[in-house]
Amino acid sequence: MAKLPLIVGLGGMNAAGRSSGFHSYKRMIAEVLPAQEMTSTWQDLARRMGLTESDDVTPELIEAIKAGTLIRRIDSFDPDQVRHQYQAKLNGGDEQIVFTLRRSKLPTQIPENWHLEAQGSRVKITVRGELGVLLEDRTTFPVTSGGNIPAGFDPGKLYNSRHHPRGLKLSVYGASDALNSLGVEWGDVQAHIRPDEVAVYAGSALAQIDDQSLAGMLAAPLTGGRVSSKMMALSFAEMPADFINSYIINSVGSTGTNMGACATFLYNLRQGMRDIQQGHAKVVIVGNAEAPVVAEVMEGFRVMGALAEDEQLKALDNSETVDNRRACRPFSSNAGFTMAESAQFVVLMDDALALELGVTIYGAVADVFINADANKKSISAPGVGNYVTVAKAAALAQAILGPEGVKQTFVQAHGTGTPQNRVTESHILNEVAKTFAIDQWPVTAIKSYVGHSMSVAAGDQLIASLGVWQYGWIPGIKTIDHIAGDVHQSHLNILSDHVFAGEHGEDYKAVIINAKGFGGNNATGLVLSPAQTLAMLENKYGESALQNYLGRNQAVRQQAAANDQAACAGQETIRYHFGENVMDESAVTLSQDAVVLSAFEQAITLSQHNPYADYS
Repeated sequence: MAKLPLIVGLGGMNAAGRSSGFHSYKRMIAEVLPAQEMTSTWQDLARRMGLTESDDVTPELIEAIKAGTLIRRIDSFDPDQVRHQYQAKLNGGDEQIVFTLRRSKLPTQIPENWHLEAQGSRVKITVRGELGVLLEDRTTFPVTSGGNIPAGFDPGKLYNSRHHPRGLKLSVYGASDALNSLGVEWGDVQAHIRPDEVAVYAGSALAQIDDQSLAGMLAAPLTGGRVSSKMMALSFAEMPADFINSYIINSVGSTGTNMGACATFLYNLRQGMRDIQQGHAKVVIVGNAEAPVVAEVMEGFRVMGALAEDEQLKALDNSETVDNRRACRPFSSNAGFTMAESAQFVVLMDDALALELGVTIYGAVADVFINADANKKSISAPGVGNYVTVAKAAALAQAILGPEGVKQTFVQAHGTGTPQNRVTESHILNEVAKTFAIDQWPVTAIKSYVGHSMSVAAGDQLIASLGVWQYGWIPGIKTIDHIAGDVHQSHLNILSDHVFAGEHGEDYKAVIINAKGFGGNNATGLVLSPAQTLAMLENKYGESALQNYLGRNQAVRQQAAANDQAACAGQETIRYHFGENVMDESAVTLSQDAVVLSAFEQAITLSQHNPYADYS
C-alpha cells in the first residue's frame, strides 16, 4: 500500500504576510473573521513592518497595515525613478571636447581621436570629433502595481545575510517558518529517521536575479560595478534547496528542484510526494522562493504584453488614477498579471512517522498531474495539456471521494488576471465540471490578493486552501465587480466574495490546485482536507492508533501555538547555521553495509538487493 504524503508543516511570506499560523490567509479574509481572531495577525504584521512594538491594535494601526500589504504600489523600487542609460554621440562642433580623468580610469584601448596630456595623477583628454557616451537618466515605469512582501519587512535583518540575494533571504525565512510550525524540534525528527530519509525540493524559476546575484554580475561590466566571488554561486536556480540543506536542516538526503515556469511549486510537490509514496524519504521539504519585482525583469514581461500597465487599468476604470489594489482581476475585464514576490514551503511526512511523532495534519497530497501542451502556435500560447491535468485530478477525486464526494471540492485557479487566461482556464474548468456532473463548482483565484509570484504561485494557492480547513472561509475574488462576457461559467461558481465552508471547512473534502506555466508546463494537484485525511488514516491504522496519535498531537499543537505567539511578538527563531558542526572526511565511516556519519545517530544502510534479479 502506498504511503499517504501528509502536510504537517507550512511556512513562508508573501504580500499578505507570514504563512505559519495561517496569518497570510487570515489577512485575505480579515473582514469576515471576528476581531479577536484577527488580533494576533495584526500584531504579527505590525511588528514585521516596523509599525509598533506594542501589543495594542488600534484602528489607525490596522489601516497602516492594510496599506502596506497585499497588491499595492511597488515599494521594492521607485517606479517613478527607474535608472536607465542610453547611448549618445557627443560632438563639440567646431570646438574640441576636453575633460580630465584619473590615470587609473583610462580605458585599456585609447580611441584614435583622443589626445592625452599627463597632469600628475590625472590625464587631460582632448577629443576631436565624436565621443560615444552612456547618459544616465531616470524614467517612469509603465507598471506601478506589485505584490511586494509587507512594507518595511526585510527578512535579511533577522540573520547574518550579508551579500545574500533577496530570494535566498526569503528562502531562509520561509523554511525556518515552516520548521517552526511543526511543533517538534527538527533534531527530534532527525532522530527518528536515517540521514538519507530526508529530501528537499526547492528553487526559483527565474533564479536569483537582483544586484547581489545574476543581475549585478551581468550588469557590472557596463555600469562600472564589480563582480564579487559570491554572485555566480548564489545565482543558481536550485540555491534555495542548497541553503536549506547546508544551513538550516543539516541534510545529506536527496535534493534539487524541478522547474516548470509558473507551475514549478507543483512540480516540486510531486517529486516530494513520490519520494514518500515510494518509501525513498520519510520527510520532505518542498517549496520555492522568488523575488522578481525588479524593474529589469518586469520590463521583460511587460514588452511581451503580459503585465497590467497603469494606462490599461485606468482605461478599464474610466479613471485618471490607477487603482493599484485592484490590478489583478481574474475572470473579469482585465489587462494582465501583477508581478509578486513570495516564499512558500510545506513539510511532507510519511503517514506512519507523522502518527508516531504526533505532528498536526493539515491535509494530504493525493497526487499531482503534469502534462505538456503538444504542438503549439507559440511557446507562450496555452494548449491542451491543462485539460488533461485537471481531468486527471477530478477523476482521482471521484475515485477517492465517490461521485458525490467529487462535488465537495473547490478549485484554486491559476487565475492570472490576463484576458487570455480568463477564457482558456474557465473553459477547461467548465468542461471538466460538465464531464463529472459538478454543478456550480466553486472557483477562486488568490492572485487577486498577492499577485503572481511565478514559481511560488501554486504554493500561495496551497497555503490559502489549507486555511479554509482551519477558519472555514474560501477567499473570494474581491477585486472584481463582474464576470467578463467571454468567461465560460455554465457549471462554475466563480466566487467574487468570501464563501463560508463550514466552521472548519467541512463542506469541502478536497481542493484542486491548478497551475499553467509558460511554455506549456501544466500541473494540477489534488489535496485532501484534514478530516478526509484522518478518516483514511483511521481506515488504514485503526481507531486505537488514531486516538493515540490525537493524544500525542495535543502537546505538539501547544508547542506550535507557542512558536506562533513568539513570532507574533517578534521573537521567532530563524534557523541559519553557517559553518557550524561541519563534517569532513574524518566524519565518515564506510563498510559494505552502511555509511556512518558522525553528526547523525542512525547509519545510512547500503542495499544488497539486486532490483534487476529477474533479468539475470
